Amino acid sequence: MVQKKHLIVTSISAPNKVLKDLAEGSRKNGFEFILIGDTKSPADFYLEYCRFYDIQKQLDSGLRYAKLCPVRHYARKNIGYLIAMRENAEYIIETDDDNFPLKDFWKERHLRQRTRRIINTGWVNIYGYFSDDFIWPRGYPLVLLQNNKPALSDIEEIECPVQQGLADENPDVDAVYRLTYPLPKNFRKEQPIALGNDVWSPFNSQNTTWFPEAYALMYLPAYCSFRMTDIWRSFITLRILHENDRNLMFHSPTVWQERNEHNLMKDFEDEIPGYLNNERIVNILNETKLKKGREYNSENLLTCYQALCHHGIFEEKELELLNAWIEDINEIKKST
Repeated sequence: MVQKKHLIVTSISAPNKVLKDLAEGSRKNGFEFILIGDTKSPADFYLEYCRFYDIQKQLDSGLRYAKLCPVRHYARKNIGYLIAMRENAEYIIETDDDNFPLKDFWKERHLRQRTRRIINTGWVNIYGYFSDDFIWPRGYPLVLLQNNKPALSDIEEIECPVQQGLADENPDVDAVYRLTYPLPKNFRKEQPIALGNDVWSPFNSQNTTWFPEAYALMYLPAYCSFRMTDIWRSFITLRILHENDRNLMFHSPTVWQERNEHNLMKDFEDEIPGYLNNERIVNILNETKLKKGREYNSENLLTCYQALCHHGIFEEKELELLNAWIEDINEIKKST
């Protein structure tokens, strides 16, 4: 099977300007553009160069996960990831329907990167390396905002199986920031920065590249706050990357966001579980024993979720969904 790059988005919008830009960019740059719909998606959705999966098409996909995932939920994006894996994607980029791609968004992505790196420092506010403004990413513990920035290594060439791009104009900040500081904000163009062992920073699902060794870690949980699903995924991903001495990379913006309408106080309410638990989750994950080796990614993923369920972070029914995800991945591995 010929490998192709895949772009995954979930949306309930009719074809808007962002989706049209993503479709046209996919056509020009050789991407398979997969859009995962939901119950509120237009029944007559059509966009050239975009493969749209409505609920029925998702159910007909043969994926066990698709039959179990709740509707009206961002976690249905997982179905798009699984479809891309089944099609032997060279790598997967994910974004959202309010992120306009910049020119560099379509540049070829590579596992091996020349970056500066941070190692063994605990939490870092990654935005501080790309801006002189007081700004922090959604999911960063508020009690640590006054911490100093750790020093960076010299430039080195390393492999980074997960790569997070920033977003200009309306960056991914929490409701506390949006309620207290002005936007828009743009970031500087800087050399990429990799997070090595025992370095923690939240990353999101808005502009992220995943390479095959990390595909199993793309799982977005469904039974938690909507505002935490990608943030808590990021902590679990980092814990498993740390176990295998692998790196997460942040790079300068390749999208700018024209944010969909949000109720900021509702966002704040939905982010409270994160404000209260983000540090605790990382502590739980650090205390959870995992197996070294990328071949254990799925097993380690399950171990992490079991530990977090035990501590009340996720509902126990999350494990049923996760097991379906792992079963689908195992079936995909057998057939590719």
